Amino acid sequence: MRGVNNPAKAAAGPVRDAVARSLRAVWHPCTQMKHHERIPLLPIARAQGAWLYDTDGRRYLDGISSWWVNLFGHAHPAINGALIDQLGKLEHAMLAGCTHEPAVELAERLSARTAGELGHAFFASDGASAVEISLKMSFHFWRNSGRPAKREFVCVEQGYHGETLGALGVTDVALFRDAYGPLLRQAHRVASPDARMALPGTGAAARALEDVAALFEARGASIAAIIVEPLVQCAAGMAMHDATYLRGLRALCDRHDVHLIADEIAVGFGRTGTFFAHEQAGIRPDLLCLSKGISGGYLPLSVVLSRDAIHDAFYDDDLARGFLHSHSYTGNPLACRAALATLDLFDTRDVLRANQARFDALATALDGLSTHPRVRHLRRCGTILAFDVVVDGQERHDFARRYAAHALAAGVLLRPIGRTVYLMPPYILDDDEIALLAAAAIEALERTLNDQGGHP
Repeated sequence: MRGVNNPAKAAAGPVRDAVARSLRAVWHPCTQMKHHERIPLLPIARAQGAWLYDTDGRRYLDGISSWWVNLFGHAHPAINGALIDQLGKLEHAMLAGCTHEPAVELAERLSARTAGELGHAFFASDGASAVEISLKMSFHFWRNSGRPAKREFVCVEQGYHGETLGALGVTDVALFRDAYGPLLRQAHRVASPDARMALPGTGAAARALEDVAALFEARGASIAAIIVEPLVQCAAGMAMHDATYLRGLRALCDRHDVHLIADEIAVGFGRTGTFFAHEQAGIRPDLLCLSKGISGGYLPLSVVLSRDAIHDAFYDDDLARGFLHSHSYTGNPLACRAALATLDLFDTRDVLRANQARFDALATALDGLSTHPRVRHLRRCGTILAFDVVVDGQERHDFARRYAAHALAAGVLLRPIGRTVYLMPPYILDDDEIALLAAAAIEALERTLNDQGGHP
């Protein structure tokens, strides 16, 4: 596969112009801009299906679903058609004092996916906003319920919930959090159930639950909520845990009157093999945060689903007891219509069963890595596959950068998290694309381990 693409050497004409203009004018997210003096940007001109095309016509298989948002491929005709239809009807109207069919139908259909147990939907625009809303709802619920002392939050080690200040307060990734520490409200931190940390004869989930139980015994009267990423802590290097952890959390939350907030922003909508990740534990959270794949990767949208009891605690003649959080584009009709078209694809196609077979094939294609001397913890949860690479010294420092460059040269967009390589492609790959993705992931690993810090 050598030589399929080499963006490090392709910087002429339109490509160079697009990159230079972007570096002059755009402040890119999650980026040290100075690094782009030596790491080229990838200028994307269009996309179709599982493929991204740059301004020189080179194509790259989107192995990470464009930051985990794209479910059914780029430029999907059904979602495109729904948006074109909606554009001719209503592009936006405020959701304060008004309503519209796309928001109502989406709220109803998402609630139905929880068998009506989470009966109300509050709309926002992105995942961090959804987390902020869930934290504020929990805090305000306890105040409205006459228990204002319940105002503390609990997060899980290496958990990630976004980068606004409230979300950072319950995030435990130092790279994102530490610079803003003086601005943050501190949360309690409990052990991660990451299966990679299990000791012989013990279960990581059981040990993590013991940590939660001890904290709840000591501080339960003051704790409003615990927030968790069900089954997979993505930013922690795709740290996966057993569903028994979620069942244990639900029981502890019930015992101590603590809200369980499920952050399914990255792991909802089939990513873990079930429509919602928490379903695998046979439980429901009190508040469910959704975003990313909710609109099929088309438009910014997030939702917090809440139990009726939480909604009802705000229902009062007193304005101050209402939930006054707002966003200008709350419940945008175009974003909601894209989400409805995405749900239609789940409803009309056997997506979860097809994903099982498709990602079984991808896992089989990667199975040889289980005996690779530099690979540890080859693992899978639904449509998410990951493995850790043994690296040290300078090799550890820039492993992710070098791996990503080798993957692009092989025609695939992959971006490791530290030393963890993960694959999270759209749900539409055919046999040839599965074979390409697996082969490119393996080739990029070998070339990264052999280039001794050089460039592809």
